[in-house]
Order: sequence, then C-alpha cells, then structure tokens
Amino acid sequence: MNRLGIEQLTLLAMPPVAYLRLASELGCVSISTGITGMPLTMFGIEDYAPWPAWSLRDDPALRRETIAAMRDTGVKIGLAEGFRAASGADVADFAADLDIFAELGALRVNAICMENDMAMAVDELGRLAGMAGERGMDFTIEFFPSEGINSFERALAVVDGIGRDKAKVLLDSMHFFRTGGTLDKLRAAGTDVIGYVQLADAPDTPPKESYFMDSLFARLVPGEGELPLAGLIAALPADMPVSVEVPRLEDMRRMGPNAHAARVIAAARALGA
Repeated sequence: MNRLGIEQLTLLAMPPVAYLRLASELGCVSISTGITGMPLTMFGIEDYAPWPAWSLRDDPALRRETIAAMRDTGVKIGLAEGFRAASGADVADFAADLDIFAELGALRVNAICMENDMAMAVDELGRLAGMAGERGMDFTIEFFPSEGINSFERALAVVDGIGRDKAKVLLDSMHFFRTGGTLDKLRAAGTDVIGYVQLADAPDTPPKESYFMDSLFARLVPGEGELPLAGLIAALPADMPVSVEVPRLEDMRRMGPNAHAARVIAAARALGA
C-alpha cells in the first residue's frame, strides 16, 4: 500500500498547484497545507523567499486550480493545518476555513493547543472535532514540546476526553521521541489512537532552546539521525498515513526544492514508509 505523503513544511509552503504536481511526480498520495503561504520573514529570515504569497481563503481561482490539480494527479490533501484552541478565542471562527478545506476534499484537520488549561483544550478541540466531522473530515491533535499539549501523554488525555471515535493523535516522530516517547509507550496506548504520522529524523536528545527553529528548518533526513524510525514504521498499521516533514533551509537553498523533496521521500521509502 502506498500511503506516503509530503508535508508543506518540507517545501516551506510551496504554492498548492506546483506542490501537488511535485508530490505526484514523487509518487506521493497526499500533501498537507495551510490556508495560506508561510512567509519566512515571520521567522526573521530575510534573505530567502522561495515562493510568492498565496491564499486559498482569498483566491477562488486558486481553489479551482487546486481542485483541478488534485483531479489530474490523484493527490489529495491529507492534512489541513492552521487550527488551534486558545483561551479567549472561539473555534467557531474557523468555520469558513473548514468550509474551504471541505470544498477542497481535505481528508482530515489538525489542531494544536499551546495553553495549559486542559479542560479548555478538551472542550474547544472537541467542538472543532465536531465541526470537522460535520464536514466529512477526520480530526487530529498534535503535541509540541512547549506549553499546552506538549507531550504524547497530554495528547492522549485530550483525545480520550473528546473520544477516540472523534479525535486522534497526530504523531510527529521528532516531537514524540524527543519528549520521552518510546515504542513501548505507543504500543501500550494502542495504535488506534494515532490518526496520522509525520516522519523526520533528529538527534535523540531532549529539546533545547533552539528546538522551535530546528523543527522548522533543520530536521534531519530519515535514516540520518538517531530516532528509531524503522521501528516506528514497523509498529504502525499498514494503512496509517505517513507523511515526510523534513524542512531543511540550507538544503533548499543549495539543491533547490525539487531535489530536496526527492531526497527525503527516497530516504523515507528506504525505511519502509
């Protein structure tokens, strides 16, 4: 079964039509995308701007072109990004963006929570899961080693608070292993709680101050770090969506986006993904 996708972060938010065509050329079945591009200036990077600004929210023609490219290539949007729960905000405000992703045929919606109020997270993410479900999309929750839902254990607790029939954990291999995750913990939780896997390699060390920027621009190619990725892949059901998330800013500059993407996809396949 070919279940391999490529994440928007790998290509630093390449515009959707070119991104879908490249994914197809690489033999991938899915992509992830946000509703807009990701200008690198927001991260303090002023000397590299690979893509023009784009917005699926504001550009109906781009939505039509994206739907046509998906029809032509057979590649789907496996993950819709950019959703979160936060105190003082209302997830109902995401309704219009969810409508757009439903129009585009996205398979699932991903969300985060960077605040420590887990009762709020269960409530608001549960509402968001319901909104996704009403539009025919699955729902995942991602954890990131910062505040809020920052560990596999917290993500499990929130998912179980919502219900495993309504929400799943998005397992990012870098976040999982570097926050103390193990294959034994994964097996104990049950792989039925996982809805999507993002694959990247890294040093097997606890997060440091540079973790956020490293996770955006300096992950390692699968098989070139210290994480037990082959074991992770072997532990997953054969139909689990696996998508490669390996942003490497210097490689993008040096070899160009297409060659970088081809390299990381080939590396993932070599590990059995």
